[in-house]
Amino acid sequence: MRAILIDDERPALIQLERLIRSDGRVEMTGAYLTAQAGLEHIGREKVDIVFLDIGMPEMNGLDAAERIQELDRSIRIIYVTAYADYALEAFDLNALDYLLKPIDPSRFSKTMDRICAYLSGRESHQEDKPAMEGPTVLCFKRLELSKGRQAGDRLKFRTLKSQELLAYLLHRKGEWIPKQQLTETLWAGYEQDKAVTHLHTSIYRIRKLLKEQGIQASVEFALESYALFGEGIITDVEQFESILDGQTGIDRQNQTQFDYALKLYRGEYLEEHDYEWAKTRSSWLQILFIQGTLDMARYELSTGQALQALHRLQEAKEREPYDRELCLLILKAYSQLKDYREMRDYYESYRQLLRLDLGIEPDQQVTEQYQQLQVVHHSP
Repeated sequence: MRAILIDDERPALIQLERLIRSDGRVEMTGAYLTAQAGLEHIGREKVDIVFLDIGMPEMNGLDAAERIQELDRSIRIIYVTAYADYALEAFDLNALDYLLKPIDPSRFSKTMDRICAYLSGRESHQEDKPAMEGPTVLCFKRLELSKGRQAGDRLKFRTLKSQELLAYLLHRKGEWIPKQQLTETLWAGYEQDKAVTHLHTSIYRIRKLLKEQGIQASVEFALESYALFGEGIITDVEQFESILDGQTGIDRQNQTQFDYALKLYRGEYLEEHDYEWAKTRSSWLQILFIQGTLDMARYELSTGQALQALHRLQEAKEREPYDRELCLLILKAYSQLKDYREMRDYYESYRQLLRLDLGIEPDQQVTEQYQQLQVVHHSP
């Protein structure tokens, strides 16, 4: 195990060096008074652990940690600080532990135990171990965790901003998002230093939550940007889009899959959270849902499944009550079921809705279809 030390205070550097040499479990390969010198060492040689002071001039420890992640994400950091308040934020940035100045030898020994346990576990990890099926995160209606396909407990967040940050990272899953863009989107109006602190803390909480829930996903940092990666985090929106977007038609083979996708749509995208940045995608997903419903209902009407089609159309009508295509198919479904009284009541309620809300009459195609179906009904 190879470690380097970075601290701008020479006495602190000397004390830490003595503790490491006395313990003997880590090979110290460098000790530096500036973060830049330590970063240059990491660029040249393999390092497992960095003991890093937080309060340094020129480049503080938290900024240095971000640069370290860019160079090698496998490096773990032991922060050394005189201020316990930094501990939570520090754990956002690949921190394994932190030590308070002046360093207590017994506390240092526990830190060394933690380092050894971590590195031993990392070396014994088998990369070819089969991945377990991860839980699904639900984004329709509200942000929730689901085991399999059934809605589960809501994800519990310390702050609403941590919740929004996870939602935003999921919204742009697999994309590198500049740190400045994240702070401007989620912490607009905050001073930059405070916004960055809130971002670091929220990232830490999200990583902790993912670990606690057993979700095989990670929030990575590189080039002043964050990204959420991991096949273990699959959203209902991803499944919904992968099935419906670009679908060329429905048949007996894909009907069940298509039906499953439509049932995923429990409500609008992140509806209960009302995030401004989610509105455009929410509109697109609702269009996709309505179009998918229309396609499925047409298939069901063409294969003698009028009652299923009617139930499906009525549910969609609650979201798009003015939609002309929905109206046409509902009329057709009532006709196939020979429920002409309900057909008449529905048409009259639809016409009344358009008059009261929009000040218009049903278009010519709707009116003509209704009249034709009524004629069929009254024919001998």
